[in-house]
Parts: sequence; structure tokens; C-alpha cells
Amino acid sequence: MTIERFDKGPRMSQAVVHGDRVYLAGQVADDTSEDVAGQTRQVLAKIDALLARAGSSKEQILTANVWLSDIRTFNEMNSVWDPWVSKENPPCRACVESRLATPDYTVEIMIVAAR
Repeated sequence: MTIERFDKGPRMSQAVVHGDRVYLAGQVADDTSEDVAGQTRQVLAKIDALLARAGSSKEQILTANVWLSDIRTFNEMNSVWDPWVSKENPPCRACVESRLATPDYTVEIMIVAAR
């Protein structure tokens, strides 16, 4: 079975397709000056774009892991997530508080989807 990698770098790929699964690396915002809602919008747009390139979509997401730098922003993140996520096909999801790679990141989301 072949493995296809998207946006390979020296440390990681942004997406990997193996068989009928699409694995996304944890996605973070490019503009960290925005609040949690703004960063979440950026992250979800990146997820949409990567899934499309890999031949998938948010309707095919199987699992989502969400990391927040401050769990008190849970409702703010969900104010963007809830209108975005497929109502007919919501994924399994975990959401936890965690220290992220830099203090400027407020949210990181990792996805596994079917293709």
C-alpha cells in the first residue's frame, strides 16, 4: 500500500495518506495575534484545505484532538467549531488543556479522516 505525504518538511509532513485514511499533523494558526476564536478559524481553514488536497472533507473526519492553552477558552473555541463541524457526521473528539509549542498558540487541532 502506498503512502502519500503532503507539505513534507525536515521534521514532519502536514498530511499523510495511507490507504483510505488521511492523517493531519496538529494544525496551528499562522496569525497568533488573534484570540482563540480567530486562531480556531485559521486552523479549521487549514484543515479544510489539507483534507481537500488529500481527497477528503470535514464530512469524513473520524477523530479530532483539540488542545487549548487555556481550558477556560473552551466555549470560545466551540463558538467557531460548532458551526463548522458536520452536523450529520460529527467526529469523535477530545479537547484538553495543554502547553503548546509556543505561548502565542492558543489552539491546536489534529484530525484523522476517511477518504
